[in-house]
Amino acid sequence: MVKEFTYRGHTLEELQRMSMDEFIRLLPTRQRRSLQRGLTPQQRTFLEKIRNAKRTPRTDEKTIIRTHCRDMIILPEMIGLTIALHDGKTFTNIDIAPEKIGHYLGEFAITNKKVVHGIPGIGASRSSMYVPLK
Repeated sequence: MVKEFTYRGHTLEELQRMSMDEFIRLLPTRQRRSLQRGLTPQQRTFLEKIRNAKRTPRTDEKTIIRTHCRDMIILPEMIGLTIALHDGKTFTNIDIAPEKIGHYLGEFAITNKKVVHGIPGIGASRSSMYVPLK
């Protein structure tokens, strides 16, 4: 048996039919306060791109929307899209699933990577002069 997705007691279809004000009341405090202050111009243009992509779906390939807007909260109308989010160096593709509703986009594209050091060799540092060569 497949469990149906619910967010705070509401199904996905109910969430998508809600107005923005009704949905905002369901969010945790930080996200609710952020959206009640209004969207930034960058967030507005991003939301318009999403709505345009939903209106004119491409059948040949999946639409990927590129953005730098890491502080945008994932809304029910974003479900099913692929968003390329900038992590400071590259764009990371994020598939928006219902479980991600209410989270910030930036949570899914990590900005720092694990440092992988190379092996010491000639010229790597001053101390590498004393490392015996193989």
